[in-house]
Amino acid sequence: MALYEMTPGRGASAKLARPLELVCVALVLAHAVYLATCYIEGIWVTAPDGGGVPSDFVNVWAAGRLALTGHAAAAYDWPTHKLIEETAVGRPFDGYFVWPYPPTFLFVATALSLLPYATAYIAWVFGTFVGYLITIRVIVGERTGYLLAAAFPAVLSNFIVGQNGFLTAGLVGGTLVLLEHQPIGAGLLLGLLTFKPHLGLLFPVALAASGRWRAFGAAAVVATLMAVAAWLSFGGVSWQAFFAGLGHSSQAFLANDLADWSKFQTAFGLTRTLGGSEALAWSVQIAMALTAATAIAALWRSHTAYEIKAAALGVAAMLATPYLYIYDLVILAVPLAFLFRLGRARGFLPYEATGIGTACLLILIFPFVKAPVGFVAVVVVAALIARRALLPQAVRT
Repeated sequence: MALYEMTPGRGASAKLARPLELVCVALVLAHAVYLATCYIEGIWVTAPDGGGVPSDFVNVWAAGRLALTGHAAAAYDWPTHKLIEETAVGRPFDGYFVWPYPPTFLFVATALSLLPYATAYIAWVFGTFVGYLITIRVIVGERTGYLLAAAFPAVLSNFIVGQNGFLTAGLVGGTLVLLEHQPIGAGLLLGLLTFKPHLGLLFPVALAASGRWRAFGAAAVVATLMAVAAWLSFGGVSWQAFFAGLGHSSQAFLANDLADWSKFQTAFGLTRTLGGSEALAWSVQIAMALTAATAIAALWRSHTAYEIKAAALGVAAMLATPYLYIYDLVILAVPLAFLFRLGRARGFLPYEATGIGTACLLILIFPFVKAPVGFVAVVVVAALIARRALLPQAVRT
């Protein structure tokens, strides 16, 4: 199936193929209907009793409220933080939503906590969603990018739990958009991405391999200034609490035999889901990360088309980390957008549409299966990008 219908002017006036357009519209409508139904029934954002619904966003609001009252370090104290989470939703609830982020992200959390919980939730998800839409549209290079972005299946998961997938996708995509011609701007966005450092592990590899030192330096400066600003605003004790809590969080998420490994969309999660030991899972994950880093270093030193390099880095960033949930896979829209841009300019390869559709379907079925199918989706997209990179015409034109 062709993804675009090309006129003689080719990419300049290309349109989404009608079947794909209809599928995307159907997915967007399904997302909207599902969210509206969940809201009306009181299982998203606001409960029937007028209180909030516990979800991942509650950890952001609670951490911000603690920082706002001068107790930023308490966000890393699980019992104290849990009490504020229960205050946010207006009642006790089972479980706990941990605050694992560095103090730099407390600036965002504090601003959001100035609003009532439900209002802050809506402002957060829809505000970051707009940034995500704009990023994908810019990458694709035409207005259909909005539709493709909104239809991407991982979007719904991020809305439902109030996570930061839209923000991370916007920062990753924005960095890759600006990197080629505006390195300082790219470095600014990359520095902001340090609030989730495990997703930026391979960016320094790519920047060093390609000699993009201005972007590298700008990112380092921004990250340093943010760290200092957080130190001055929230105190050195907040950083001490963050680093002290890293081991606790790691133990809770990656070394807990009671964890639901099927939720981890990584090589680590797949190995554990299949019954592998923790040692084996770490060995597989480290091998995956080293392979991804080596491939990125080689690719970014080459004369391969920038779209392929950018798409590869977006995918490799997800393959390298052991910690990735389904809502994080909003980031996968970034390499897919670069593939669309390249296909629009040079034509799509045989079975490329099938591969893209398969990746999207795997993410779509996640709620119905107990397996890290999102990781398989990332691997499928990585294979599509590798295929592009190995073609003779992969070089920059």
